[in-house]
Amino acid sequence: MEAFTFDSTEKALLVTTGILFLFQVLYYLCLYARILRHNKAARQNELHFSPELPPISVIICAREECENLRQNLTAILEQDYPQFEVIVINDGNADESEDYLTLLEEKYHHLYHSFVPDSSRYISRKKLAVTLGIRASKYDWLVLTEANCHPQSNQWLRLLARNFTSRTQVVLGYSDRTSDKGWLSRQSDFDNLFTSMRYLGFALAGSPYMGIGRNLAYRKDLFYEQKGFSAHLDLLRGDDDLFINHVATSENTRVETDANAVMRMQPVWRAKDWREEKIGYTSTARLYHGLQRWLTGWETTTRLLFYAAWIATLVLGILHFHWLAAGLALLLFLLRFILQAVIFNKTAKELNETRRYYLTLPLFDFLHPLQSLRWKLYCLFRKKSDFLRK
Repeated sequence: MEAFTFDSTEKALLVTTGILFLFQVLYYLCLYARILRHNKAARQNELHFSPELPPISVIICAREECENLRQNLTAILEQDYPQFEVIVINDGNADESEDYLTLLEEKYHHLYHSFVPDSSRYISRKKLAVTLGIRASKYDWLVLTEANCHPQSNQWLRLLARNFTSRTQVVLGYSDRTSDKGWLSRQSDFDNLFTSMRYLGFALAGSPYMGIGRNLAYRKDLFYEQKGFSAHLDLLRGDDDLFINHVATSENTRVETDANAVMRMQPVWRAKDWREEKIGYTSTARLYHGLQRWLTGWETTTRLLFYAAWIATLVLGILHFHWLAAGLALLLFLLRFILQAVIFNKTAKELNETRRYYLTLPLFDFLHPLQSLRWKLYCLFRKKSDFLRK
């Protein structure tokens, strides 16, 4: 009978593991499964979409990215949409971007471009580029993306625009990377999917707290009402996530997660580039308003505690030959893993992702909070001036 009994330590660990398991399951079902429920409701015509297609200004900020513009800009210019303009703000003159844009304007009369003055001061160059693009725009609805992004289809603008109802001021879209072989690509793909499920899930639950500037839309009036980026003008970043954090509400924000509305980025080629991107977002995350920041931190903490608790219970059960305790700990892990695998892979399929996560899922799930801690430590030990406007 000893194999079916628990000592006090095992009982405490099992109870802890069970509580953490329940919290994690509720978190996944209430938040991470939101995209699945949203897309199902859209297919069944249970969501209200606007029948109108208002004119749109697409703004692209490019920093000496001629090759990216060659690969991606045509797909944006040839969107199946009745009336729109594309404004490219070029930062820098060390490549052939200026000549290429001038040549392309002869073919596409709805393409316009400008540049960021070399003498600009008192604002980050990215924020200045976005501001210049907005000031040059003719239309009320603004769609922002980046030069290294390629729309999944020519219906990208139409799918965003169906969310432009009379009450809507912000539309959040999904963006991902083109899958590539290698550990870095797999890790960054998982991180992008997990992060997107988190902030889009919160938005679909009525608590938006950030957006990504690769696939984002908002009204021009909203930008001017907030006096642009004045609330965080001293920071190098924040043109997308902090701005949306300050303006998005449950009433004025919608989410578009149709597979044909996805923006695809090129894969991460260098670990340094991915690190700098993650550090940049981590540096502004501490300034988010609302409880979402603390809820995401609590989920990360309970995830690590769950791993520690079930492993400790399993090890103690095996060492003491208490197989019931070990079996229950393993069962809780397997149930959570199955729920994760179903939600993650179904969501990836809904978004037309090619990557799937099965055997690698527990590894990436465990490494993700450790990576988050790593980015926070980088921010902590860097100079404050690294995150201020240049």
